[in-house]
Amino acid sequence: MTIKTETKNNDPEAHIWVKDLQENKQITGYYLVKVKRQAVTKKGDPYLSLTLGDRTGEVEARVWDRATEWAPLFNEGEIVEIKGLTSSYRNQVQLTLSDLKPAQVKVDTGLFLESTKSNVNEMIGNLKELLNTIRNPHLKTLTQHFLADKQFLTLFMRAPAAKNFHHSYLGGLLEHTLAVCRLALTVGPHYPELDPELLLAGAFLHDIGKVQELKCEPQIDYSDQGRLLGHLVLGVGMLEEKLAMLKDFPKDLALRLKHMILSHHGQFEFGSPKRPKFLEAFALNLIDDLDAKIKGISYVIEKDKQEGSWTEFNKLFERFLLKGKINGSEDQAGQVGDPEDPQKKLF
Repeated sequence: MTIKTETKNNDPEAHIWVKDLQENKQITGYYLVKVKRQAVTKKGDPYLSLTLGDRTGEVEARVWDRATEWAPLFNEGEIVEIKGLTSSYRNQVQLTLSDLKPAQVKVDTGLFLESTKSNVNEMIGNLKELLNTIRNPHLKTLTQHFLADKQFLTLFMRAPAAKNFHHSYLGGLLEHTLAVCRLALTVGPHYPELDPELLLAGAFLHDIGKVQELKCEPQIDYSDQGRLLGHLVLGVGMLEEKLAMLKDFPKDLALRLKHMILSHHGQFEFGSPKRPKFLEAFALNLIDDLDAKIKGISYVIEKDKQEGSWTEFNKLFERFLLKGKINGSEDQAGQVGDPEDPQKKLF
């Protein structure tokens, strides 16, 4: 059996990406520890079960020898330098590590953080154009105050929209916000009952608290204030700071915007402290949910490693997801209208 060796490198151009790992290869390099568990075999021997990752995916890894010695040297969320042999387990590549130590050099975090595929500067330019269409002087001034805040804008353009499910990568918050704003402009003309400018402003503001809720180094995770307060409460606090600078801002309008932020998750079980109580709040909840689910499900399907037309069972949605052709669909298509088809008799 021939074993090919890949060299380690801190250079993104030479890094061995998780998505490219193949069985029966010696691997050395730097990876992020996403999960770390200490366990024992049936014989009572200690071992380490790890999930290592980079920006292209995750790989399971095991330490069978020296597990007790190495376990105290690193924690979840840290970068380690590893050496190991790839193998296949249940049709998935897995690593058995022969060496492991905390990274002794500064490693480019770009190896571990996925970024939006869209151009960030173009997206922020498009968002500004959309918000410039607002004619209501109070809403226009408020949104411009946020866009003129360089510190906020820097964070907003870099932040992810979530830790795991949707737009969970650098630039994801901007990408998601732009999509929700575009949906708001699409939905508005269909329903004269809606205030389209209030809906657009709410679409822009609904997730601003995520710039404080999430942190990105060396991996996407919740900040302390994110865990303690959450982005809904943080977002209202950020809005109140800007409103304090606008002396003549209508109280009714301010109250509606706060409610839209607090209620945009829709239901209590989805982490919403309030449920929507007027039309624009209902509309915001629905279009936000639409973009999050479409993008999130697409991401699950794209990253799935299961062979065949179906993904692995998705715990979040409690179902398998179809990602390819339905088996036999082409043959079945040729039978449509067949006089022997019992389904035809029903119509």
